[in-house]
Amino acid sequence: MLSLKTLKIKKINLDSSKFIDEIKVSYEVFGQEISKKPVVLIIHPLTGNSCVSGNKGWWKQIVKNKGSIDTNKYSVVAFNIPGNGYDGILYDNYNDFNTGDISKIFFKALKKLKITSLYAAIGGSIGAAICWELAALYPDLIKNLVPVAGDWKATDWMIANSSLQSKILNNSSNPIQDARMHAMLCYRTPKSFRIRFNRSFNKEKNIFNVESWLFHHGQKLEDRFELKAYKMMNHLLGTINIERYGETFEEIILKINSKIHIISIDSDLFFPTDEDQISVKIAKSVGVEINHSIINSEFGHDAFLMEFEQMKLILKEIF
Repeated sequence: MLSLKTLKIKKINLDSSKFIDEIKVSYEVFGQEISKKPVVLIIHPLTGNSCVSGNKGWWKQIVKNKGSIDTNKYSVVAFNIPGNGYDGILYDNYNDFNTGDISKIFFKALKKLKITSLYAAIGGSIGAAICWELAALYPDLIKNLVPVAGDWKATDWMIANSSLQSKILNNSSNPIQDARMHAMLCYRTPKSFRIRFNRSFNKEKNIFNVESWLFHHGQKLEDRFELKAYKMMNHLLGTINIERYGETFEEIILKINSKIHIISIDSDLFFPTDEDQISVKIAKSVGVEINHSIINSEFGHDAFLMEFEQMKLILKEIF
């Protein structure tokens, strides 16, 4: 975290009608200096952070020297979603925020960095949603909009899952571990479980190996993630909606001056591919071109963190 930098963003009016005098936005820069090369903004998924490259980078197979997002060619900026806890800052009033507020805060942060245009904004999961929010609010900002395994709205399925996660986080005696165990059932697929575990049993622990795997992931997150951070991020998932200010998706997408490259995962249970297909159909019906790529995987939502060869082929056309 030695490379973590912080910006102070002043005077923020949230959609909840709450006012914040100052908020700190932490970020990291990878590759070239911001003023020297085209800028790529990366927005992290639910339990991710600004560390996208290097030894501990969650997307180090993609963002690297001669990688799909080549750190020799681009200046890569990665913000932490406020309240994700990576910078030690947490919020009790997480219910006051929505994903549109986060995109407005990020836009102010970009202005502070003297970044007036982005070669690309790319994000995974909730990061993809915030990329959509940025494009909707600032239609001339982004040259290439690349939402990966995410959506411009919270579906009924997403709202229901976020609501259940909230119940777990607020009522469980083991909130982070239990919430994460439930979430892993959305991030992966029944088929991936069968391929990996096939009802195998751990005699030493006297439980099925799939149970042991779930406990492991729950404990792993508990060791590195704060409860308030999980509550914040889970709350934001249920707020995704670029139509919140009264315009329809059709009206918004006609104004976005980005090349749009949607990347879906055919087995994604969290952000299903058919939702993206509906968006593509609507966009085409009003004359907007969208590139839509689909990753074929048995791993479900997490495939954008696993199917790197397919990701590289898709990103090659953009970067």
